[in-house]
This record gives sequence, C-alpha cells and structure tokens, in this order.
Amino acid sequence: MINITFPDGKMKAYESGVSALDIAKSISNSLAPKVVAAKVNNVVWDATRPIQEDSTISLLTWDDKEAKATFWHSSAHLMAEAIEALYPGTKFGIGPAIDQGFYYDIDMGDKILTAEELGGIEKKMKDLAAQKSR
Repeated sequence: MINITFPDGKMKAYESGVSALDIAKSISNSLAPKVVAAKVNNVVWDATRPIQEDSTISLLTWDDKEAKATFWHSSAHLMAEAIEALYPGTKFGIGPAIDQGFYYDIDMGDKILTAEELGGIEKKMKDLAAQKSR
C-alpha cells in the first residue's frame, strides 16, 4: 500500500500502481471524467500513469492552466502523428501549447494544405486517440 496525500492534507492508502484517474473514480464517478491530468509530487503527470510510492496529488481539470497545457501539448503531438500518416514526408518544426490552444509549424514542400483537408486530419487524430486509449 502507498499513502496519497491530497491538497487539503488528508491522506488515504491505495494499492501501489494506482493512477490519478483511479483515485478520482474512488472519490466520485462524476469527478473522474473531468480529470485531464494530475500533479504528483508537484510534477504534472498523465492521469493514467501508475503511482508507485507515497505521493502528494492534485487532480487537474480543465479549469487548471496546467491541465490545458498538458492537453494541448498532447494534442499537438497527436496532430503531428496524424499529418505524418496522411502526408508522409512532412517536415515538422515547433509545435508548442500556447495560452489558447496549440499549433505546429510544418513544411509540406509543394503541397498546400486546404481547409477541406482539416476534417480528414481531425478524423485521423480521433482514430489515433481511440487506438491509444485501448
């Protein structure tokens, strides 16, 4: 068993390997879907990453700046993976999370990406995300 300490100072024992998402579910079924990430020992983690030792935890929701940054950072990587799958040979520059979302600088050579192609990229991103969540 490991001890998890919450922001209010309360502590609860869990099995080693519990995730922040598991902890959220143990608190409230309505809380779990709102958890985007977690801060474990003051480091932002994926909500499904196993916690192996006594830790402090804060569950991060969309209301938390760090949760948004984590979501957008992951989304930028997912978008790059989708673009690479759909348009092999694309060169990638930077793709940071920013205050209102994310972007990726890409070089597709002579190819010009049209607005009509954005739906296909979004669909590929959703497909990839579904594969990763299995």
